[in-house]
Amino acid sequence: MERAEHIYQKLVAICGEENVLRDEPMKHHTLVRIGGKADFLVWPETYEQVVDVLRLKEEYELPFTLLGNGSNVIIRDGGLRGIVMQLKHLNRIWREGNNIIAQSGADIKAVSRFALEQHLTGLEFACGIPGSVGGAIMMNAGAYGGEVKDVLDHVKVATLTGELKTLTNEELELGYRTSLISRTHDIVLEVVFALQPGDYGQIKAKMDDLTFQRESKQPLEYPSVGSVFKRPPGYFAGKLIQDSGLQGKGFGGAEVSTKHAGFIINKNNATAADYIATIEMVRKTVKEKFGVELELEVKILGEE
Repeated sequence: MERAEHIYQKLVAICGEENVLRDEPMKHHTLVRIGGKADFLVWPETYEQVVDVLRLKEEYELPFTLLGNGSNVIIRDGGLRGIVMQLKHLNRIWREGNNIIAQSGADIKAVSRFALEQHLTGLEFACGIPGSVGGAIMMNAGAYGGEVKDVLDHVKVATLTGELKTLTNEELELGYRTSLISRTHDIVLEVVFALQPGDYGQIKAKMDDLTFQRESKQPLEYPSVGSVFKRPPGYFAGKLIQDSGLQGKGFGGAEVSTKHAGFIINKNNATAADYIATIEMVRKTVKEKFGVELELEVKILGEE
């Protein structure tokens, strides 16, 4: 207990009392509204504070988790040990020439809207992606034929030991829903998107069309992690799940959406155990019926 109090006071000294929470239920910080408690949840306001928290983590050999805006993650009911960091205060977006620079805690949808305001084209695909800029880089987020890889120039990151460095598009090894960062767990601080001048009306029309497609097809009225599974080669995950007759089925408060089979919704106070059991039922059934192994797009973190 003394050690926990000591660590808490150190974190407060770095980030300020208003930016450090103890034993915080993570269901308040994930879009699917699921998750047990974090020992410490911190919200740094500067890159220096990020580095100082990382060095504290090293000094005390603490488990560490970086969480984006909680859109593409399931946190188990036992919660997360050590320090959980969110970068919601690092959310500035600005323009330099035809580049847009965004801090990693900014919403990728907000960056897409900013690009529209600046009459810059290339980020229209991101207008409906529910994630932070850092998370979008980590998983090379994409939708409707576009992906981060297409418009990314370089990023500034902090390594887990607190060293700052710059990585180019090529160095990030961006693939289908993966990147070098998903393996090294470097912390994205700042991102430079290289865009092109465009016509405001054409950019807006494309974004309006993509927004309509998304809202008409996805179950946005319930909490969810978004798309649960990666697209299997030669198939669509949602179609396989639909053809398996799984819509409306699930465990506890979790259910395969009747609106879009690729989504599992938190319909009624689901636990992480409910949600994960529903995922496993879907994977098992699709494998039995079609011989296709569904791979997770969502990350599962924490303790049982």
